[in-house]
Amino acid sequence: MTGFIDEAEIVVRSGKGGDGIVHFRREKYVPKGGPDGGDGGRGGDVVLEVNPHLNTLAHFRHRRRFSAQNGGRGGPNRMSGKSAAPLVIPVPPGTVVYDAESGALLGDLTEPGQRLVVAKGGRGGRGNVHFASARNRVPRLAEKGEPGEERRLRLELKLIADVGLVGVPNAGKSTFLARVTHARPKIAAYPFTTLTPNLGVATLDESTTLVLADIPGLIEGAHQGVGLGHDFLRHIQRTRVLIHLLDGLAADPLADFAQINTELALFDPHLAEKPQIVAFNKMDLPQVAARWPQVEKAIRERGFEVYPIAALTGEGVRQVLGRAAQMLQTLPPPPPAEETPVYQPEEDPRAFTLERLPEGFRVHCPALERAAAMTYWEYDQSVRRFHRILQALGIDQALRAAGVQPGDTVWVGDYALEWREEADL
Repeated sequence: MTGFIDEAEIVVRSGKGGDGIVHFRREKYVPKGGPDGGDGGRGGDVVLEVNPHLNTLAHFRHRRRFSAQNGGRGGPNRMSGKSAAPLVIPVPPGTVVYDAESGALLGDLTEPGQRLVVAKGGRGGRGNVHFASARNRVPRLAEKGEPGEERRLRLELKLIADVGLVGVPNAGKSTFLARVTHARPKIAAYPFTTLTPNLGVATLDESTTLVLADIPGLIEGAHQGVGLGHDFLRHIQRTRVLIHLLDGLAADPLADFAQINTELALFDPHLAEKPQIVAFNKMDLPQVAARWPQVEKAIRERGFEVYPIAALTGEGVRQVLGRAAQMLQTLPPPPPAEETPVYQPEEDPRAFTLERLPEGFRVHCPALERAAAMTYWEYDQSVRRFHRILQALGIDQALRAAGVQPGDTVWVGDYALEWREEADL
């Protein structure tokens, strides 16, 4: 599996909403045309979608930033701007999505076609037709589009396979996989040949196929990140049955068996509960065959099924696969992936804090920053509306209590505003 990548970090940005416009109907024989400025279109969402033809995150190696299109600007005659299409980013099955800043889990994508909205597009701004009233029949007031959202995501791939092959380095897992599937993992007579997980499909008969994952060899301390550690232990979490290969030439195969199971249980207690078949490998060698009766007895006393195999020649391999297939048929289907809401705001967007600066104040308030970005500052009515929002949120009173003076600069998001008293507005 050349180029296997199972972790990636990307930055996504949804589209900005289109601007609503200030416009008045002007026709020769229509003396009272009135406002007819249309609304802006919605900005594009950023969506992750499972593509079953992908099996790594390698396509994020050279591209890490993704931006959806902005919504279209509103037009006269109450015409709404065009809403942008969502930006769909393909990911392989088994992708777990985290917010890189907070570490919060956003979604677990396992099923083909499953989608997850990771950044919502901004809504379109309202045109001046929405601000007409009996008291204000000529509203020179509209909204700009809501800004898009930018967030950094951490993607983590957990392979989805029916059967996971586990064991110490050089136990013969890659040889086993190559024997029963068309996978061609790197194989050599030294530990840690496999540095990345390999997937293969084994066909037992016309109606039975198994997806196998060869997990890189585990060593003592893997649950703490030693050796290949956490990077690949997590792939075993997706499998439903484990085939545990024992190296028949090892100094103490039983100690290896206990060590691997301990590492699995320490990483995730549920791994210790997975059905497990033990395969004593390299039985084509006389010294290994001589050890078989002792190993078989010890493993069965521990409550596990054990089979003698020779992965290199294929001896006993199909019997182990057949038993794994039987186990899979008796197991309940994997639980469906839980839909995890993307947006879980921890703070009230209307909450605010004030920061004292040498030249004035900075207001930290998501709702007010969004309102500032949507304000047409060139229209007096829009400025007055923004001031009413300040009052409604209680920020006006808080600034006065903090000692704001006329002429002070008040920063809201990217905007530097000069403080004036109401009579000057």
